[in-house]
Amino acid sequence: MLGHQLVILADAHLGATPPPVEETLLAFLEAVPSLGDCLLINGDLFDFWFAYRRVIPRRGFHVAAELRRLRKRVPIVMVGGNHDRWGEDFWRDDLDIRFERIEARFSIGRRLVRAVHGDGLTEQRWTATLMYHITRQSATIAFWRALHPDVGYWFVDHMSRGLGYTTRKPALLDRAAERQREWAERQLRDDPSVGLIVLGHTHRPALTAPFRGRQYLNPGAWLDGGKYAVATEEGCELRTFV
Repeated sequence: MLGHQLVILADAHLGATPPPVEETLLAFLEAVPSLGDCLLINGDLFDFWFAYRRVIPRRGFHVAAELRRLRKRVPIVMVGGNHDRWGEDFWRDDLDIRFERIEARFSIGRRLVRAVHGDGLTEQRWTATLMYHITRQSATIAFWRALHPDVGYWFVDHMSRGLGYTTRKPALLDRAAERQREWAERQLRDDPSVGLIVLGHTHRPALTAPFRGRQYLNPGAWLDGGKYAVATEEGCELRTFV
């Protein structure tokens, strides 16, 4: 069991957002122990993160340091997103954070939680689907590790819009969010042991209860005004950090 009151955030995309987004997130991480007793980061905390064997991104230093301090107070689970799935062993060995590249399962009280970032499930653009498959390949990871970090980040700065769900077209986002809900509710139907499915990726907050006591949740994007959520074994609540 991870805890009893789970704080959930996703899609901060640090590094591609204005500095106040990171400053507010640092304040939020400091406040997490007053909001719950455990934390789930469900993908795309960073707009790009790749932990080399001896190097981590400079732009993520302050958040990584704050997560280390927070980990001494509460357990943390991090799920990789399509922008930051390549944490390797940095999160586990250096920060003592449980890191899962694709999916995490754990319990909040008596409720089993299944957390997936959501890329590759309901993409509305073929380019996003292609990037989903390319970035998961071991050959792609090995190639990136062979690059000098400055070269790798130069490439990222020029291709970041192809890494995943970056469209600003509301209709596409709405369709993807609706299909996410349908996917999650099918999973809940097919596996009665799961009490809560958490997704991110579309930046659309959502909370439904298709079955009694069992829910689907998307906390929305942190970058859109500090959206997050809190979940217990009894239920969930969408919130905004102010």
